[in-house]
Amino acid sequence: MAEDRIREIKVEKIEKLREQGLQPYPERWERSHTLEQASALEAGTTAVRVCGRIVSRRDFGKLSFFDLQDLKGRIQCSVQRDDLGKESYKAFSKMVDIGDFVGVEGEMYNTKVGQLTVRASSWEILGKTLRPMPEKFHAINDREILYRRRYLDLISSDESRQRFRLRREFMRAIRDGLDEAGFDEVETPVLQTKPSGALATPFKTHHRALDMPVYLRIAPETYLKRCIVAGFDRVYEFARVFRNEGMDPSHLQDFTMLEYYAAYWNYIDNMNFTEKLLQQAIEQCTGSLQVPHGAGEIDFSGSWPRRPMADLIQQYSSIDISANTDVDQLRGALSKAKIEFDGAEKMGRGALIDELYKRTVRPRISQPTFVTSHPVDLSPLARRNDDDPHISDRFQLVIHGWEVINAYSELVDPIDQRVRLEVQAQLNADGDDEAMMMDEDYLLAMEHGMPPMSGWGMGVDRIVALLSGAENLRDVVLFPLMKPDEGTSVEDAIREMGKETPAIEGADS
Repeated sequence: MAEDRIREIKVEKIEKLREQGLQPYPERWERSHTLEQASALEAGTTAVRVCGRIVSRRDFGKLSFFDLQDLKGRIQCSVQRDDLGKESYKAFSKMVDIGDFVGVEGEMYNTKVGQLTVRASSWEILGKTLRPMPEKFHAINDREILYRRRYLDLISSDESRQRFRLRREFMRAIRDGLDEAGFDEVETPVLQTKPSGALATPFKTHHRALDMPVYLRIAPETYLKRCIVAGFDRVYEFARVFRNEGMDPSHLQDFTMLEYYAAYWNYIDNMNFTEKLLQQAIEQCTGSLQVPHGAGEIDFSGSWPRRPMADLIQQYSSIDISANTDVDQLRGALSKAKIEFDGAEKMGRGALIDELYKRTVRPRISQPTFVTSHPVDLSPLARRNDDDPHISDRFQLVIHGWEVINAYSELVDPIDQRVRLEVQAQLNADGDDEAMMMDEDYLLAMEHGMPPMSGWGMGVDRIVALLSGAENLRDVVLFPLMKPDEGTSVEDAIREMGKETPAIEGADS
């Protein structure tokens, strides 16, 4: 049946409900138990009031079974003509469809096959659907529709519901771990006059009231460090950040980042804490430190390897970056090794090293590994190493070829910071969109004094994808940005639902 005709029939049902004195969109409904709570009750419990969306239904003359579902639970309910009366049962049979929201009051009992069920003594329509819903729910196979119509995905796929529950539980576990370690959660500006805190291309817009250009933040870093100047000892923020760059399975233009900073730590303290924090949160959320991913697993147990970046680059590309101290030398070494990058002629030495690392090293790292000792010109906000001024006290946590965490012993010397920002600003002026701009306001804050500190930024979407076995970040973001829909119908989505999911049997009646 065409989608438009299905909608017409449902509109007619709404009018019939109103004619019978039934409100298809009531103001409220008071429940006694969530579906998850009701599923834990014992048979014989009375005066149970539950509600949710009908996701399956089996009719047997004077008896109907149906399943109510929400994000956390699912439970079977039954309606019988002898319990409801002829008119109420007829209204349910004729007016209620799969996809409708319904409230049920009754008692708990076990069916003949032992299925815990709510036996309805009364029911109420709580939200009438107008659009067609699949009679048998199954995961959506078309990923384009899945991302656009996330609500259909969550209704039909338990795997998707589990994935987003894992995201929530992981963020909660991390927040609890930081709070227990004495961190304070803060909020910093999304609109900024200078895009700083990372090497990334920003989104630019115009502030009408102040008549000036502003940028969506690429990181909360420099404002969190201002908090340290102000006297905060340890701070963190779950921040939505925006980078106007390419899209692939491991990159989105707007994503969630967790950043924190701890006064008086160095990057070694930070690495030790990071390993402990993540292991605790991962085990709490998944029940294990061995997490399935693809055809294998990611092992988060034990002490994670710590490898200097220069050693890894030389191992996988045969290029010794420490022997190529300026950009021309490094370009020559890349040419000799027949390694080419788009836009390499505009890149500084740091950007070239970063691209070389991303091409030759990172894809080969599968298990949790700390990559350390990055070159200073790749780390404009990181502290120079005391023994080797050409490298920074920095680490990245790499898993499955993805950079999950980027961390430093922070640069707190305002004079050194000014010199490095001047270099970055010149690169930016010369056409490197990812190089940082000069930020005098941040330098002013630094000149009021910063204690030693270390901090990091973690891509929340990436770590959740790794923990849930997803290969694309859009699978762990509720509503990823998409190009405008060209008119894909819900009927098309329904056709993508695949084969029937086995329903809970009602044949015991």
